[in-house]
Amino acid sequence: MPTDRTEPPVTAFMLVKTTPEWLAMTVAERVQAFTTQVVPVIQARTRGVRSRFYDTEFYSARVTDIWVWEADDHDAYRLLIDALRETPFWDRYFDVVDLLVGTENGYARTYDLEPVATLTT
Repeated sequence: MPTDRTEPPVTAFMLVKTTPEWLAMTVAERVQAFTTQVVPVIQARTRGVRSRFYDTEFYSARVTDIWVWEADDHDAYRLLIDALRETPFWDRYFDVVDLLVGTENGYARTYDLEPVATLTT
């Protein structure tokens, strides 16, 4: 599928840990808080950003969730982080443990190679 994109998307693996304030809420209160206090700010202040969420609390005491953010470019990613920092998400409901940011198959673009990947059947 041809694309006119000149830069690869930016992918951020945001490693977070829930705070006692978040855990003290009921599930319904958490959904309400996220949909009314976080999502509207992201939608108003960003563009070209997608997210996925992974629970890790069953395997890690340091990180309870990994939020994967994909942004169309570095500017979109910067706007996302700026937006999140102005919501209760950042340092109130979640402690941001680490941010791992990269671009998929960057080495392949750098060296004009086909990406190497594993496939299993």
